[in-house]
Amino acid sequence: MNAAAQLAVLAAVSLPASGICYRIVGPPDRKITCDPVTLKPHEICFEDVMTRWQGKVLWVDARPRKEWEADGVPGSILWNVDPAEDALKFEADAMERFVDSPTVIVYCGEGNCGLSLQVVEKILKLGVISEVHALHGGVGTLREAGLLKGSSSAP
Repeated sequence: MNAAAQLAVLAAVSLPASGICYRIVGPPDRKITCDPVTLKPHEICFEDVMTRWQGKVLWVDARPRKEWEADGVPGSILWNVDPAEDALKFEADAMERFVDSPTVIVYCGEGNCGLSLQVVEKILKLGVISEVHALHGGVGTLREAGLLKGSSSAP
């Protein structure tokens, strides 16, 4: 049997089987879980943010400007590491907001995004605020919670 025929047989057997499995079991669970034991330094679980501060924090978006404008957390500020952006403006905007919000949570793209930790380090180096964390799970966690612009229960 040639390769094309083998591929056709394999597809004919596996596609219906996967469809049946999907109908019985349902779609995969894509919920982002957060285990405090496995967190990196300065990282925090969404549940802790809501428990400790009831969500009353300054959200800082570390994603590119277009993504922040499209679906950032309402009331959040932008602070990314894009060299085309003005880093001094980010610092100035943030300093104004730090006065009203002593706790800062930085988030970035899906999953294991290191940009938020880079921004956390930059904020800590300013020396004006000590309660700065990177959100584990990034925008995926915020989307699940309905906090992003355009998400189901966003303000």
